[in-house]
Amino acid sequence: MAAEGDSPPAHIQFADGIAPARAKPSAAVPGLFEKDLKDLSNHDLDQEERARRIADEDRQQKKKQTFTGFTLVWLSFQSIGTIYGDIGTSPLYVYSSTFTSQPSWDDLVGALSIIIWSLTLIVTVKYTFIVLHADDDGQGGTFALYSLLARYANITHNDPNVAALPKLERYDTGEIDPVARRFRSFIERSGTAKFLLKLVGVLGVSMVMADGVLTPAQSVLGAIQGITVANPDLTRSAIVGISCAILVLLFAIQPFGTAKLGTSFAPVVVVWLLFNLIAGIYNLVMYDYTVLKAFSPYFAGAYLVRNGYTGWKSLGGLLLAFTGVEALFADLGAFSKRAIQLSWLVLAFPCLLFAYIGQAAFISSDASGTAFTNPFFYTVPPGTFYFSMVIAVLAAIVASQAMITSSFQLLTQVMRLSYFPHIKTVHTSEKFHEQVYMPFANWLLMIGTVIVTAVYNNTTSLGNAYGVCVITVTFITTCMVSIVAIIIWRIPSYVVLFFFLVFGALDGVYISSSLIKVPEGAWFTILLAVILSSIFILWRFGKEHQWAAEGREGFQTGDLLATDSLGDLVLTPAFGGQKVSNASGLGIFFDKVGGNVPTVFTQFVRKFKARPTIIIFFHMRPLSRPTVPLDERFIISRTTIPSCYRVTLRHGYMDDVLTPDLGRQLVEHLILYITRDRSSSAGASGDGNSNGSARSVEHTPEVQAELDALNKAYEDQTVYIIGKEVMKIRRTKSIKGFFRWIVLDVFLWIRENSRAKLADLDIDADSLVEVGFVKQI
Repeated sequence: MAAEGDSPPAHIQFADGIAPARAKPSAAVPGLFEKDLKDLSNHDLDQEERARRIADEDRQQKKKQTFTGFTLVWLSFQSIGTIYGDIGTSPLYVYSSTFTSQPSWDDLVGALSIIIWSLTLIVTVKYTFIVLHADDDGQGGTFALYSLLARYANITHNDPNVAALPKLERYDTGEIDPVARRFRSFIERSGTAKFLLKLVGVLGVSMVMADGVLTPAQSVLGAIQGITVANPDLTRSAIVGISCAILVLLFAIQPFGTAKLGTSFAPVVVVWLLFNLIAGIYNLVMYDYTVLKAFSPYFAGAYLVRNGYTGWKSLGGLLLAFTGVEALFADLGAFSKRAIQLSWLVLAFPCLLFAYIGQAAFISSDASGTAFTNPFFYTVPPGTFYFSMVIAVLAAIVASQAMITSSFQLLTQVMRLSYFPHIKTVHTSEKFHEQVYMPFANWLLMIGTVIVTAVYNNTTSLGNAYGVCVITVTFITTCMVSIVAIIIWRIPSYVVLFFFLVFGALDGVYISSSLIKVPEGAWFTILLAVILSSIFILWRFGKEHQWAAEGREGFQTGDLLATDSLGDLVLTPAFGGQKVSNASGLGIFFDKVGGNVPTVFTQFVRKFKARPTIIIFFHMRPLSRPTVPLDERFIISRTTIPSCYRVTLRHGYMDDVLTPDLGRQLVEHLILYITRDRSSSAGASGDGNSNGSARSVEHTPEVQAELDALNKAYEDQTVYIIGKEVMKIRRTKSIKGFFRWIVLDVFLWIRENSRAKLADLDIDADSLVEVGFVKQI
């Protein structure tokens, strides 16, 4: 072992993130690899132990960020510009979507009471104080709830090739109460329960993304329609045209990133909310302060009882008061729990309450009976109409940002857990790690939003499609958080049951009301969510079959290679037993797994019966931080194959690592490693003077020969070898097999036409070799 205090030079860590492939060889083929196993030095064992530690640290690295002080206040300010544009612009259309004629005082106060208590119970109590605590390592949204459950219950199958996935944190039997233990056991044993949880998780994501298509159309149309108050002659086509132009501009500026957009949009939303607060207070003072009686829940109940079916049906319009509530949770990863709580409780919540109260006060005193048709613009204080028009349009544009950002956040989650093909993801902030932009998703959302705006062309019909989406997500969240509370938070079951009954009943009443609007437009939301959910489930189904196929064909070193009586490298008898010749040069084999022998290497050797003089198994391990310091980036170890090294490159999302000089960087680090590795080994039996040992060993024939071989191979040629995996479907003669074949065929088509993970590989095509191989699924 190296002398105490001996430390590696900059850029090098003497361990692979996954233990080196010193696997047990085939019993029938003793030789080189068996001898190497017997001759493992203490230095090698130290490397393996350090490898396991580094791999475990990387796997358990926390993504959740915690902020305090000025940073927290600044992040809260950013969240205002991103999250509250949607729920904050609901005062533009809630009353007009609820009533079809001038409401009586009792009905108006009853509707206001429902709005007040919905904002209080569903948004403030449920989301702000309960749901935001159910994050998955800082991530929010319904799929994050499913991912969180998968950490504490064995309900999903992860890619066995990805060592960086979080390990199961399942509580022991004695650590949870009997009810939770039985419930967990049920969902772990039942295939149907597992599938339903998966389906509910992806359905929630799909609903939020459908919301991401509808929200921009609804909010921008709602603002532009206000122009008709000043200019009644404005045609419907002109309103739609202006709205579509604004929407295109909105999506065009998304590459600037969440932080910049949030900071830029925040003043707009702050002014908008404060203007609503002032207008609300003005109307309350000037017109009818008695509407404050709406704070009594009696008026909400009386409204529903008095109006019966009509009152129940109107809930489909009243629920628009909290559209965008899912953004509080879905955008959690881009901000933080405390930032969202602070911005909602201090600013958004009180401003919205006064906005609805003030509108009700004006409408109750409106002799013309028209104020409810455009509740915001008719109720603004005198002399502020044109200012309100400008700020409303700006706020409506900003409103779209909440669900666009949510869509990016949720797509990141589903991609991370292999429910969606890999698409380009751009991290837009070094400080806030989960703020991302997805070009492909952005342009698809833009196209969908523009089409929806043109087809629906008014907020009433859009509201019919909009409501189902919102309330379904809130109900899914209630169900998932209840399960989290039982299994993970270990809250007594009777407390969780009370929570579920209260909030489930609230959600259920709203859902039942919104579903009657399916023929009037809500069918679009349901169809879009079904299509998206089908894609997510289909992709995951295909990936699980792909993982199974890859798992059946994994090789250890001793299964593939051995040595003959002359000491030459040969294939094992299972692969023909031929001699493996040397091809001059350096071969860099991209290893997506990071352990054992890369599939691309086994295929290369089997096909060509040859190996490069120097071999590098190159594995990239992305970490959830902006950058990895250079002295912590490369982890190098040897394998049992002669002149073969395993290099793991740990990198952050802002690190540009796939550069044209990648080969040169690897060689430079290997030179440092070889020198230091030999020095450390020699220093273990020396006098403890590591520096003296380094100087003496550095020029030994053994070290020099290894360095000369590496330099000569690099000068001869450097070749990058990547695998081209082609999947073929096994055919079975059955109805089930036929449908399985259809689903997998669609999966393979999507796979062939989606972005490869090495799409950013920036190297000369002349140096690139693709080795194709077929696997049956």
